[in-house]
Amino acid sequence: MTVVVVTDSSASLPADLIADLGVLAVPLHVLVDDREIREGIDDCDIDYGSSQVTTSAASPGDLRAVYERALELSDGDGVVAVHISRQLSGTWEAGRQAVRDMDAAHRIRLVDSLSAGLGTGLPVLAAARRARSGEPLDVVYDSAVAAASRGRAFIVVNRTEQLRRGGRLTSAAAFFGSELVTKPILQIVDGRLELREKARTRSKAFTKLIAAAVDAAGEDGAAVAVQHRGAADAANTIAGQLRDLIPGIREVIISEFGPTLGVHLGVGAVGALVVPGGCG
Repeated sequence: MTVVVVTDSSASLPADLIADLGVLAVPLHVLVDDREIREGIDDCDIDYGSSQVTTSAASPGDLRAVYERALELSDGDGVVAVHISRQLSGTWEAGRQAVRDMDAAHRIRLVDSLSAGLGTGLPVLAAARRARSGEPLDVVYDSAVAAASRGRAFIVVNRTEQLRRGGRLTSAAAFFGSELVTKPILQIVDGRLELREKARTRSKAFTKLIAAAVDAAGEDGAAVAVQHRGAADAANTIAGQLRDLIPGIREVIISEFGPTLGVHLGVGAVGALVVPGGCG
């Protein structure tokens, strides 16, 4: 390949898909007491409800090492690195610092996915498929940017306490007081996690989640992903409904939110992520 695509572990792409497309992933970190766990590399049981568990971005050094490896693997053109929203993590900024200190900075393009989880992963797929077909750096970069700009992400969580504690949820201060009797449907807008609406029950929240994803997908086909944290049955059911409801659906990926997102979303979270037009 003339272009190698890099992402971070929060993209949550299945390992076999990453390997098949030649994507390199930089691990983010979960901090448990005095231990630092590299997502996707180190095995560890994590208490997702604990206030003692936090997360951290990849460091400039981590990113530089992977960018340099990607440059070595690329056949002359360069690297496209697609990362979690800069509004939700310091990873993109760390990548910018890493590139600034590299001699081959002109051969590395950074993309803010404006999302998280498979909201990042789907633009990675768009870029990696272009790279696999031999497209040049500009085309691979543009495909990632286009998919990121079209992407929509919707998430149902059981409780927002962990998001509030981590400072990831905006524009929802008035909502917290009624949280015990409602289920929030969240969305990512311009890279920020915001409250979209509320539902009285989890089943009604899922109905609203599905409706939002179907509306975002449009009529011309879409790539769809469903993610969950400890809610596989709900994720599979929602994926099946989306297959039935979205016209010309192009693909559906189901995966679990990784630890760095699970710490903030909590057990039971389910997300639907859509890229109208697909990621081909």
